[in-house]
Amino acid sequence: MVFVSGCIGLKPGSGEMAGDTVEVQTAQALSNMREILAAAGAAPSDVVKTMILLEDISDFAEVNTMYKEFFGEGRVPARSTFAVKSLPKGAKVEIECMAVAP
Repeated sequence: MVFVSGCIGLKPGSGEMAGDTVEVQTAQALSNMREILAAAGAAPSDVVKTMILLEDISDFAEVNTMYKEFFGEGRVPARSTFAVKSLPKGAKVEIECMAVAP
């Protein structure tokens, strides 16, 4: 099992947010998650469960679209999504996952 703790939209190396929008931050968070999975010998196709935290639940539709594109149609893992009061570094989205490594 591979457990990836909450990924936010930080640019690797700089520690700065990739941007101000939920779209940019989601794209970066998913990219960060992909890199962490790869370092552990896993891939997005190995993910079995995710949890998404949103600063604003009205961002769900946009994040959901990006989520489906990331995992591919028909291969979307189980997930729970919650709205929260605030996230680290003022992030708009945080994503964590569990994967079964090959």
